[in-house]
Amino acid sequence: MKDFFYAIQDLFVNVLFAPFDALRALELENWFAANIVSWLFLIIGLVATVYWMGQLKIFNDNNEEDKSISSHSFL
Repeated sequence: MKDFFYAIQDLFVNVLFAPFDALRALELENWFAANIVSWLFLIIGLVATVYWMGQLKIFNDNNEEDKSISSHSFL
């Protein structure tokens, strides 16, 4: 039973956390290269937000949304 838990530990420490260890080592050499992942996520989030706002504007311009006060049955 103890070998099972050691196998789980080995999986996480040596396989699944290896990219994080590589980023940690890279940060000591080059801060900008280590944070490129964060910048990519920021750019993806910004693009998704702009796209979402554009789609909301399209639906708003077409007057497809029911904006009456009693639009929901629970009101």
